[in-house]
Amino acid sequence: MNPSTLIGIAIGALTLVAAVALSATDPALYLNLPGLVVVLGGTCAALFLSYPLPEALRVFALLRTVLRRERLDEQKDIDELVAMAELWMKHDVRKVEQELKKVTNPFLRTGVQLIIDNTPEDHIIELLQWRIARLRAREHAEAQMFRVLAGFAPAFGMLGTVVGLVNLMSVMGDGDVAAIGRQMAVALMTTLYGIVLANLVFKPVAVKLERRTDRRLVVMNMVLQGISLMCERRGPAMVRETLKSFMQHYEDEIYDARAATEGKPPTRPASPTKPARGASVAPAPLATGGVATAVQAYTRAAAARR
Repeated sequence: MNPSTLIGIAIGALTLVAAVALSATDPALYLNLPGLVVVLGGTCAALFLSYPLPEALRVFALLRTVLRRERLDEQKDIDELVAMAELWMKHDVRKVEQELKKVTNPFLRTGVQLIIDNTPEDHIIELLQWRIARLRAREHAEAQMFRVLAGFAPAFGMLGTVVGLVNLMSVMGDGDVAAIGRQMAVALMTTLYGIVLANLVFKPVAVKLERRTDRRLVVMNMVLQGISLMCERRGPAMVRETLKSFMQHYEDEIYDARAATEGKPPTRPASPTKPARGASVAPAPLATGGVATAVQAYTRAAAARR
């Protein structure tokens, strides 16, 4: 199971159990079957009304995807691309075809196969970009489905609240305190169920699917760049360093926090070299403290000319 999903489920369950145990005299009061039926039944009905049957049934498969731990072996893709780029640079097509049989990434396999078939580079890039765009659109629609469900659940919670209040008004004149309590419980618990389902199930699943899509798109764009370099017959070192840049993570692209923590001085840029004779030299920017002085000198010179 995905560890972050497991941790989230555990913390959410413990939070709900603690809230019920510490605040309720009878925890069984929070189990209201009619209210749960209203929220779950109404949400499922709205789902099937909103989407075609194949897309609506995808909800259960997507829930399994969120629970499953998915490993993206980016380093393996880099190694395979570098090995095939080196062979392609040496014009060894037969060995490239042999290496291609070991590739498990279908996106990478398609790109290399098109190179072997002498497809023009712009056609290869166009096809692979289309596949990336298609994956992005499809998985965005899947995540959006859960955001739609997150909007349905509280709405049907309010529907259950209205139903409970109507029933409450109908029995209030009889003076039956037990019946009034049951109807009030339905009215309140349906709202609670709708809020919990929306914010503890549907929205987190949507965010998880969106993050999964982002990671997959990074890998696909990395492979796309590697295919482009392979088409140009670039060397394996160039291919490896370019692809590694997709996977490197920095806390901050500007400030090296790790060097500051270790007490090391920040890396300084190399001193500028002397320009060649005849080369144009851009004026150096004014220091912050000299801006006011420069403005005053310019003002005095303009006044003297007048």
